Amino acid sequence: MRRTLIVRLRIIAAVLITVALILVAKLYYISVVEHDAYLAKAENQLGGATQEMLERGDIFFTEKSGSRAAAALVQTAYNVNLNLTILKNADTVYTALNAITPIDSELFKRAVAKINDPHETVAKHVSREVVEKINALKIIGVSTSPERLRIYPGRTHGAHVLGFVGYKADRRVGRAGLERYWEDKISKKNEGPNKSFFADLLVNAVALGGGDANGQGADLITAIEPTVEQRLEEILASVAETYSPKIVGGVILDPKTGAVLAMAAYPTFDPNAYGSVTDPGVFSNPMVEGLYEFGSTMKPLTMLAGIDSKAVTSTTEYTDTGVIVRDGARVSNYDGRARGRVPMQEVLSQSLNTGAAFVAEQMGIETFARYFTSFGLGEETGIDLPGEVPGLLSALQSGSALDLASASFGQGIAVTPIAMTRALGALANHGVIVNPHVVDQFYYPSGVHHRAWQEGDRRVVSAESADTVTRMLVKVVDDALLQGKLKMEHYSIAAKTGTAQIAVAGGGYYPDRYLHSFFGYFPAHDARFLIFLFTVEPKGVTYASQTLAEPFGELARFLISYYDVPPDR
Repeated sequence: MRRTLIVRLRIIAAVLITVALILVAKLYYISVVEHDAYLAKAENQLGGATQEMLERGDIFFTEKSGSRAAAALVQTAYNVNLNLTILKNADTVYTALNAITPIDSELFKRAVAKINDPHETVAKHVSREVVEKINALKIIGVSTSPERLRIYPGRTHGAHVLGFVGYKADRRVGRAGLERYWEDKISKKNEGPNKSFFADLLVNAVALGGGDANGQGADLITAIEPTVEQRLEEILASVAETYSPKIVGGVILDPKTGAVLAMAAYPTFDPNAYGSVTDPGVFSNPMVEGLYEFGSTMKPLTMLAGIDSKAVTSTTEYTDTGVIVRDGARVSNYDGRARGRVPMQEVLSQSLNTGAAFVAEQMGIETFARYFTSFGLGEETGIDLPGEVPGLLSALQSGSALDLASASFGQGIAVTPIAMTRALGALANHGVIVNPHVVDQFYYPSGVHHRAWQEGDRRVVSAESADTVTRMLVKVVDDALLQGKLKMEHYSIAAKTGTAQIAVAGGGYYPDRYLHSFFGYFPAHDARFLIFLFTVEPKGVTYASQTLAEPFGELARFLISYYDVPPDR
């Protein structure tokens, strides 16, 4: 009996200790983790008008050292309000307030004219120091109220990835980018003052035990490296300034893991001031929402499929006549010139459309279509960004010889830049495709954290086939591209340009409008980085080698230096 009593006492003690630990955790959570939120709520009750108080997790970039850099935060700012039903001596009040913080005189005049209005805001988003000075004046009819704001410290930095928070009905929610895609994870569910204290304790106890803190809102830890993102944006901005294209965009991917290290597009916007944007189309991320015919950057995939299916080898030769006719239509090389008897290497080095068509025709349309489908070009990649659309490969189902020939060099089929990047990643990753992702981890206020992405690796071709095409693409860079100007003595780089005519709605192509693309990976035989760049309708130039080759080279040299990549040759 004594033993039973001791056991019971021990159980009771264990329960009490557990409850005590939960209480301590709760107190810590209130006083430290959620300090600003509770402070804002208190100040809102004391300061004046009530409003929806924004509460959501933060978003961080990840520096190469592993440290986090704030990309999106919630901060408290304050508004200065007038109660015109009790305000006296408006001119004197204006002078007093304007001496503390700038007050727009015309706005103030319009406000005080509304003599029956109990709440007119005359200054927004002032600091706490300003609020303290104003409150110290104790002016009847003047009050301050807190407002929780979503702040993006980098302004345009990472705008298309981050997105922004805006109103939907009477609530502020994510309207674009990660803010929208991960709304359910990042938002904090405010259940109001009637929520049970012990129910709240239970939620946090579950989180402490290793589960998700339901309703607490997670911080998003992204794979975006801020310095890399900045360099990509600078280079894309330079392309935009030089060639005035409709769109220019790019992504830098780890081809082994699918982690997106940088992603950007121009034109861009400042998520802190999204309301001032006149063209809402700028909020769309062309890297995941745009469909494009990429042209000759598709040729390495055609060659990869041809070699893997054993339709051709790297040494196979064909007779290049410069022009072929399929279904009554002419298919020609970019210059229409015949090269005679040439090997497969020259199909890539000289970017021969007739050569790509030859490879596709050796496979046949069924085999060709099967490979392009396996590369994921007709599906969504599953990247954690909203609005992604699948590619259009319907031309490969037509049975048309012209469609087959056109698709072999990237015309007649349309895919997103991120899908193209993932597919080309099979070359960089020895035949294995990985799914791209932006967010690496979720972090909850309780300290619980877990990985945000799932592995979806799949082998689509043999390692031997992928490595064969890689060697061919290295030769393109070393010997052919810009006459070897991008070649690095101690680093192998595999790369290819793409120049495609822009399709006309209803059929055909513009003779003088082009889409340029460029991809490359390095070190070629153990790739750490895959870069994909594209631009739509650049002015004054025809070929992608003119617009994107050197920007790629700048990025490659930067990444090699920044990450101290050891030489591979």
